Amino acid sequence: MSRPVLNILRLCRLPIYTQLHLEEALLRATKDNWLIINDGAFNPAIVVGISGRPPELVQCDEAVRYGIQAIRRFTGGGTVVIDHDTLFSTLIMQGSSLPQVDCFPQPIMAWTEQLYRPAFAAAGCPDFALRENDYIVAGGRKVGGNAQAITGRRWVHHTSFLWDFDPERMGLLRQPAKAPQYRQGRDHLDFVTRLRDVLPTRGARQRLVEGIVSSAAALGFDLQERTLADAAPALRHPQLLLGTKLLDLRTFVAPDGDGPQRRTT
Repeated sequence: MSRPVLNILRLCRLPIYTQLHLEEALLRATKDNWLIINDGAFNPAIVVGISGRPPELVQCDEAVRYGIQAIRRFTGGGTVVIDHDTLFSTLIMQGSSLPQVDCFPQPIMAWTEQLYRPAFAAAGCPDFALRENDYIVAGGRKVGGNAQAITGRRWVHHTSFLWDFDPERMGLLRQPAKAPQYRQGRDHLDFVTRLRDVLPTRGARQRLVEGIVSSAAALGFDLQERTLADAAPALRHPQLLLGTKLLDLRTFVAPDGDGPQRRTT
């Protein structure tokens, strides 16, 4: 039997808003498998899951004063702050290419651990693991957040790996009402850690990227390198791009500045 094809798209500093539109288009307008790695976003942003309520997840008044872009993505999951030090890895898959993986969140999560664990080990981090819906390293510190969308036998699973982060920007997030048990009430800066501290050797960031690609080949895929021009035709179907939108956080701030309004968008 022939090996399923996995298209590899390597990007650098693509704006996250553009990336999310591209991912949604590839999910809905094609039947191909994609691994997209974007090494850092062009601008900082706060990205909220499709059902997230910004006043409950973001310090909206502070974020408005900070001037940071806010985006609602087309997938579920929690809220993340991203910038040029975030390493994005996205899998867009046709279920028939992975018949052993049921198209449900937990089986997909379990399979992605098989992909990323060898890549982290090759980069110098043998204690990478999946804990609930997060990727962690020793001590239960989170290094990557995940979100998914599943449509029939097709799914997207994307991850933001924290190579580094700005504590001030991280402070724009509120403590979510629902958190994983292993968080144990820790605030955000005690809960997450930087990959640059876990993989401190020179060149580790690039080794991690190459490790992810190599791990995909080891899992039985025929890898084909693609360019942004190869993927862009999927964007010719704007009627399919329903979930990714810009958010105006000013609509959640009370006129007197005393706190956020309780509005949804």
